[in-house]
Amino acid sequence: MSQILTPRQAEELHRALIAYLSSNNLTSTAAALRAELGLGEDVFDAGTAKKYEGLLEKKWTSVVRLQKKIMDLESRNFALQSELDNATPTSRQNKDPINWLPKSPARHTLQSHRNPITCVAFHPVFSSLASGSEDQTIKIWDWELGELERTIKGHTKPVLSVDFGGPRGNTLLASCSSDLTIKLWDPADEYKNIRTLPGHDHSVSAVRFIPSGVAGGTGNLLVSASRDKTLRIWDVSTGYCIKTLRGHAEWVRDVCPSIDGKFILSTSDDYSGRLWDISAANPDPKTTLIGHEHVVLCCTIAPATAYPHLAAIAGAKKPPPTSPVEFMATGSRDKTIRLWDARGTCIKVLVGHDNWVRGLVFHPGGKYLLSVADDYTLRCWDLAQEGRCVKTISDAHGHFVQCIRWAPSVAKEVPPTNGEGGASNGAASKAAAAAVTDAQIRCVLATGSVDLNVRIFAN
Repeated sequence: MSQILTPRQAEELHRALIAYLSSNNLTSTAAALRAELGLGEDVFDAGTAKKYEGLLEKKWTSVVRLQKKIMDLESRNFALQSELDNATPTSRQNKDPINWLPKSPARHTLQSHRNPITCVAFHPVFSSLASGSEDQTIKIWDWELGELERTIKGHTKPVLSVDFGGPRGNTLLASCSSDLTIKLWDPADEYKNIRTLPGHDHSVSAVRFIPSGVAGGTGNLLVSASRDKTLRIWDVSTGYCIKTLRGHAEWVRDVCPSIDGKFILSTSDDYSGRLWDISAANPDPKTTLIGHEHVVLCCTIAPATAYPHLAAIAGAKKPPPTSPVEFMATGSRDKTIRLWDARGTCIKVLVGHDNWVRGLVFHPGGKYLLSVADDYTLRCWDLAQEGRCVKTISDAHGHFVQCIRWAPSVAKEVPPTNGEGGASNGAASKAAAAAVTDAQIRCVLATGSVDLNVRIFAN
């Protein structure tokens, strides 16, 4: 058998073995080994034994640590290689916003909140980002510079949701809280509180501006979801609640309006999601999404750009041509994400998160769905590969990731929707889809966490 060790290495090993045996009172074995190797007292005295004592244990533990490090590196290398195999080449990815995905590290980590961050929202035009927190404040950041611009105080309990929107040319910021109120703030007037909307009987979980696509719509509508089991639609110009939607049996956690402002999707502690046609005089749930095995925490409606991929997952030969709510996604405490069609059929269950799924957002390009969860990760699901998880940012945050938002795309022109201008509903939807495709996608993503950080992922 060929010698792996050099003569010097072999000599070191032999002396370390003898020292180890002697220190553990295995004197007969140590003496036998010394005799075999011809190491008498003149060569291996008590001082030499002391020198080599403990060396074998140190070498052994070092090897174990190195083996563990090698295994970790091999695992990471495998994950990176898998991501590389499934991703668009970097040179193309950077030039092609449709295929852009966030990567670690984040461009900015925004720190100022004193308690967990619950929500984030981008201004539709400027580089402003709002974040809400359990510290009862809203903070406005410049996400391009990574700087804090101002702190807004007014709520008396945790802020649970924020959203920018409102009439065209007059963007407002809406916030809601465990203090049972919704507040409206004017960014053009140093975020002055211009209106407070009371009416809910319990914590207000989510608030979203409703797009003005409905015929005659003004952009003045706002929808809120509450622990009082209702959804309410408000006229922000008057502050009046114009509709109350009842149907959920438990706390309503999240709400998402359709791009044409005609529908809203909601999720609840009753394990269900519901799709409402709010253009009706007395809206009832149009579709009920049943399948999750725990509280449904978040939801989002798929953009038209995602229809070809989702239609393929659903087994359809071609994407549907008309409805703005053909496909939806929900995330739950059962650790899964479910993809649904307009009929309420679950077309796919995405499994991968190890804890509650807290937030969902479709990539504006339509190819990906992104999610965040209490397992500290951000995951990217490729809808062109039947929802396969192609990227995991395992160090997205140091604690539960509670929210995620994508910066709104900058549209080149406003498409006619819902028959405006004499167009049919089908033609309007096709125009809207074309506009989304032509829109300038901003490759900017924000997440917020229990670790008190807001992170900006950008190209």
